[in-house]
Amino acid sequence: MHTRSGEDLLDLEILDAVAGLFARLVGEGEALAKSFGLPVFVIKALHLLDAPLAMKDLGRKMHCDPSFITGIADALEKQGLAVRESDPGDRRVKRLVLTEAGADLRARIEDAALARTPWRQALSQDQRASLLTFLRAMSLPMSETDTGCPAEEVSNLLASAAAPLVAPAKGRDLAPAAAAR
Repeated sequence: MHTRSGEDLLDLEILDAVAGLFARLVGEGEALAKSFGLPVFVIKALHLLDAPLAMKDLGRKMHCDPSFITGIADALEKQGLAVRESDPGDRRVKRLVLTEAGADLRARIEDAALARTPWRQALSQDQRASLLTFLRAMSLPMSETDTGCPAEEVSNLLASAAAPLVAPAKGRDLAPAAAAR
């Protein structure tokens, strides 16, 4: 029988706690996406588009294949949330730029996401600053060959992309139903 050291037991507990936190964050993200009627990957793209961004750079930030980013760009344009434009420095490069509606929706989504974060609910501002320091210390840069977007994950995202985005009725916005209560 193999007995674990106190350090091993501590690290296993940390692993379990991190896995639990990750599962909670995934669930919160899915609930947030559902409340806005948008796929999770569209919400992630909106969050990353804080300034005009080349589509290939968005792909790198999302750790996904460029062809998948084309689908995201199509979805954003279809909803009137972003437009493609040529990069002024290189007209061959297409970048995404949020529309006013996209920027407004992005702000509403981020406000709703912040309200759901477990660290905001459970930790003081100083504790959150320490947590950020710890998380950055543990984060390793991904290798150039690792896309971070495994085939199964891409398949799941593409399947959810096939579902039509919920378009607001005239005079209605994409605010979550809970906000209307």
